[in-house]
Amino acid sequence: MTHNNRRAARIGRTLGWVALAALGTGAVAQTVQDSQVPETNLNIPANLQIFGKLDPNVRKPTAIVNDTVITGTDVDQRLALTVFNNGGRGPAPEQVDEFKLQILRQLIDETLQIQEAKTSEVTVTAAELDQSEAGLAKRFNMTQPQFREALRKAGSSERSLRRAIEGELAWNRYLRRKIEPFVNVGDEEVEAIRKRIEASRGTEEYNLREIYLSANDGNRAEVFAKAKQIIAEIQKAQQPFELFARNYSEASTKGVGGDLGWIRLVTLPQSLADATQQMQVGQVAGPVETPGGFSILYLTDKRTIGAADPRDAKLSLKQLTVSFPAGTTQAQAQSRAAVFAKTVQSIQGCGTVEKVAATINAEVVDNDSIRIRDLPAPLQDIMVKLQVGQATPPFGSPAEGVRALVLCGRDDPQQSVVPGAAQIQGQLEQQRVNLRAQSKLRDLRRDAVIEYR
Repeated sequence: MTHNNRRAARIGRTLGWVALAALGTGAVAQTVQDSQVPETNLNIPANLQIFGKLDPNVRKPTAIVNDTVITGTDVDQRLALTVFNNGGRGPAPEQVDEFKLQILRQLIDETLQIQEAKTSEVTVTAAELDQSEAGLAKRFNMTQPQFREALRKAGSSERSLRRAIEGELAWNRYLRRKIEPFVNVGDEEVEAIRKRIEASRGTEEYNLREIYLSANDGNRAEVFAKAKQIIAEIQKAQQPFELFARNYSEASTKGVGGDLGWIRLVTLPQSLADATQQMQVGQVAGPVETPGGFSILYLTDKRTIGAADPRDAKLSLKQLTVSFPAGTTQAQAQSRAAVFAKTVQSIQGCGTVEKVAATINAEVVDNDSIRIRDLPAPLQDIMVKLQVGQATPPFGSPAEGVRALVLCGRDDPQQSVVPGAAQIQGQLEQQRVNLRAQSKLRDLRRDAVIEYR
């Protein structure tokens, strides 16, 4: 495939590529020591005196961005939209004000992006907004009217949703028209990376999420401290990392919860590769200084390149469930679980599940396409070793009852293949597009007239 054909094939891909592209924007991370606070080139007196007072409790909930008004209602509805999109999981009460300030910053950036796109005659039509809204409604298994009503009940609105869609579509369309055509990746560079990937078989790759905070020479210390605060909130809160990424990250990956996808170490700078390799699944690392700011990383998974990971096997399962009456104590639950376990042991293949389940009034549910890695971690270790026809030990709780899984079949995964030239080139080009996009957004912020109310 020629260079131009590969470029044409890449146009119109899903935004998943943009998630991977954040690696090229300076949105990369490595573990750094707390003492490594960056220095600035500002001539600041050592014994300075503050003239005036800044009250950190004074919040600025609204703003006017180049004559476009962002109201407190806009902020509230966008926060509610974010919570709705995360399954109703929102910030803790003491974090709401902080999240609102971050939402306001996002709305300011979004406004600047829409304004710049319109200046370049890049627009998003009402029909396109309708189509995107319908797609989102379908994802939630709702009609558009039902989806709009659900948004209103959640405290958001159709207007807030369509504004978010417009911002994302307009900015990405602007990038494709004004930046992407001027980004080139040579065939020799693509081939060199392909060979490096081929040579890396047997090594590991990592699934990462990221929060990226931009910084300049004047505010690096402040942003570093902010990143440390975010890490503390992540470690303290019971909220998913994705929620923090959507609300704090300044990279384009914020729309997908900071998801960078699967990363091969050979495609990363050596310092980043070394730091990522030291992380354990479930660990948060950072803040990480980059040329453009700081990053916080979260490692969600890792696997071996070129090897079939047993956790990618697709299973055919039958689940038996016995519910407990309200008020069941821990001791009662354990006793009934023991009876359940003894009964389950009498299962001889999936053909006998329904018959055995009837003896204990257990409900049976089938699932023919679940991957081992999609199960909770304790069950993953069990399912990897389980043979067809065997059942897991009972699991559950006094509130939710007791369950067991019976393995009816397993489709083992195939070895992964080296990505083709078009795939590698598309990823490299998107990395460079995103780098220029971040630079453009910094210019827009610098030139904007913003009045806080």
